[in-house]
Amino acid sequence: MKFADSDFDPYRLLLPTVEAIPLVCDSPHSGAVYPADFQTVLPASILRWAEDAHVDALWESVPRHGGTLLCAEFPRSYVDVNREVDDIDPNILAEPWPHDIHPTEKSRLGYGLFWHNVNGHPMYDRKLWVSELENRISTYYEPYHAALWRQIDAAVKQFGVVWHLNLHSMPSDSYAALQQESERELADFVLGDRDGTTCDPTLTGIIEDYLQGCGYTVARNDPFKGVALVARVGRPAERRHSLQIEINRRLYMDEQTFEPTAGFDDLQHNLDGLVAHLRSFIQSLL
Repeated sequence: MKFADSDFDPYRLLLPTVEAIPLVCDSPHSGAVYPADFQTVLPASILRWAEDAHVDALWESVPRHGGTLLCAEFPRSYVDVNREVDDIDPNILAEPWPHDIHPTEKSRLGYGLFWHNVNGHPMYDRKLWVSELENRISTYYEPYHAALWRQIDAAVKQFGVVWHLNLHSMPSDSYAALQQESERELADFVLGDRDGTTCDPTLTGIIEDYLQGCGYTVARNDPFKGVALVARVGRPAERRHSLQIEINRRLYMDEQTFEPTAGFDDLQHNLDGLVAHLRSFIQSLL
């Protein structure tokens, strides 16, 4: 991570380097450039828990198989593009929000559009002003969404269909972080399709089978079903398919230092194979 001393592009867009297929992938939470006006009281050692560190690198082969990869450059703890723009906790505001707000359970936990705690640690020693938060929306949130929708719509226009993968990582103690009790151990991968509503089940099944063939454990919608981006994009009746993929961080990084471990290269290799497998699947349907 680094704190920026000037403006920076809110995202990186990596386009296909071979014949394109209607596969659009996005990593909304791997950003590690912290805007200069991010006046949080937390040290980097705690802030980085919120990052999906290295997820963009794990999936870097997507363009080499004809897909598009969009990666946020800013951290989700600053503004979370995988939330609806009205998912705001009124208790963090120094003044009334000028529009209707609809805080969800994510906001209660501190993980709404504007995070106010990281893993139980308060992020601020003050209330936040409307103008500073509106700047986060206009400078980072809206450009990211616009870039994603341009790619989604372009794929549908060209091919009549789009397959969208929303890429994430999850802490190995995710059940505790979500304040959920579970008798099951957290899987290596969690595939979220909002209980089968956001994509063709064949896509979920193909990915699940491939990952299990690599020796990984896979769960569906437990404990992550997919949030705003998957819900917005995923309209199977319109041939817009969206699936969230969560990777257990213990597979590839030290969760204390955030440095890649020996498992990183094997995981990256297996994800490269998965994307190649998806290319064949998608081409068979075109």
